[in-house]
Amino acid sequence: MRVLLACGLWLIASSLLSSCGIYSFTGTNIDPTVRTISIATIQNNSPQGPAFLTQRFTEDLKDYFQRNTNLKIVPRDGDLQFDGNIVAYDFAPASIQQVNGVSQAGSNRLTIQVKIRFTNTKDDKQSFEQVFQNFDDYPANRNIATINSDPTAVRTTTDKIITDIFNKSVANW
Repeated sequence: MRVLLACGLWLIASSLLSSCGIYSFTGTNIDPTVRTISIATIQNNSPQGPAFLTQRFTEDLKDYFQRNTNLKIVPRDGDLQFDGNIVAYDFAPASIQQVNGVSQAGSNRLTIQVKIRFTNTKDDKQSFEQVFQNFDDYPANRNIATINSDPTAVRTTTDKIITDIFNKSVANW
């Protein structure tokens, strides 16, 4: 009898959590009236950066939302709307060390900044405009050309930015 009662209570609790529509086990906090998302091409307005950066960042952002939400991606006028641009793509020494009396980079840092405008058409209080930034350090023997030609190097930095954008927009972190 206790097992039956426990199972019944569990079923009631789980149906209440799933029927409220706002809570999700993926960590999102999306209003149930929000059904679509539009993501404009995120242009590279920085003077540096590989040619593929615009396309890859935009597609990776779309893919992340498709994997982690049930929202339908539409070309424009989604319930949630993203647009923005890459404002900085910097590669600079991260630490200086002395080698035989000469100052050299001990490591190099790739820093990327992306300015995002997020519009929530269902709840404008959640809309924002913000610059998201992240970086990765590389050994001194790797220059910007080797980083840009490595298919995973730039993506490690942009993936962290995309996660931050997702968390700020739909996970409310």
